[in-house]
Amino acid sequence: MKVCVFGAGAIGGYLAVELARAGVDVSVVARGAHLAAMRQNGLRLLVGAETRVARFPCTDKPAELGKQDYVIIALKSQDIPAAVDSMVPLLGPETSIVTASNGIPYWYFCTGDAAFSGAHLDSIDPGGRQWQLLGPERAIGCVVFPATDVIAPGVIQHEHGNKFPIGEPGGERSDRVERLHGALKAAGFEAPVRADIRDEIWLKLWGNLCFNPISALTLATIDVVTSDSGTRAICRSMMKEMQAIGERLGLHLRVDMERRIDGARALGAHKMSMLQDLEHGNEMEIEPLVGVVHELGLHTNVPTPTIDVVLALIRQRAMQTSRPSHGPNFAGVAGIAAQPFHKTKAESEPV
Repeated sequence: MKVCVFGAGAIGGYLAVELARAGVDVSVVARGAHLAAMRQNGLRLLVGAETRVARFPCTDKPAELGKQDYVIIALKSQDIPAAVDSMVPLLGPETSIVTASNGIPYWYFCTGDAAFSGAHLDSIDPGGRQWQLLGPERAIGCVVFPATDVIAPGVIQHEHGNKFPIGEPGGERSDRVERLHGALKAAGFEAPVRADIRDEIWLKLWGNLCFNPISALTLATIDVVTSDSGTRAICRSMMKEMQAIGERLGLHLRVDMERRIDGARALGAHKMSMLQDLEHGNEMEIEPLVGVVHELGLHTNVPTPTIDVVLALIRQRAMQTSRPSHGPNFAGVAGIAAQPFHKTKAESEPV
């Protein structure tokens, strides 16, 4: 099995090391200092007191790697559009695309509500290029729950969690999903195959929609955001609006709102990824986490007044800190090669 991890950062690097140690033929696409360190020393994964090292082909020129059985996209959602052309040489007739990024993936409306069948969203897939070049028929969904850090070029720190639910967009138990499940399980991951992977993606976004921008706007950790009466009320209002959109789309949430908020509160004094990006001088995931829900509200005719206010504020925060959101109202999208190396983190939210 040939697997290319496209974007070997906190989550992608974690996946790559463990898959390689399990005997999978892994290659990675990376950049800058991180790539240089991997070429020289391999990729190091720190798990408790143990250091795990894996060496595999790594490059910033994906065409060098040839056709793959699976391409795991582990980029930040806003970086995918600019990188999609470079993914094409990795694709053979049977290649599957595993989307392991935050927000709504490009294939999300290849199934579900007939009124939205085949729809693409400008906030995540400008011009529908991912849909056209990668193809919804290749897609396998994946929800990311582990918490990991890139603490230095070529070094990843695992904090907690090993769960990556996966599933076909339509819910069937296909051979390709079973093979991926087997590989992930052999690598030590918990990878349940879900018949409702679209609902699982929606559930994670339900929290990211509000927890991330409010954290970045207030500079507060998630325990404060979810326990303060004022900010918790804003979270509830945003989540109610998104829940109404989901109901129009036929999506289901397996936990209630208070449990979802309390699950995030259990993370403690944790800085959400959008706040970390703000502090590290990085582009924030505004459009994939907030703009996309605003856009879905427009498409479904569901009013989103609280979401709209928070979206306007966080976009302005980005503009004033010279880290604009590249949503549908912005001209360009920063590509993978253009971004400087920085410490990054993925968080899990127990629900």
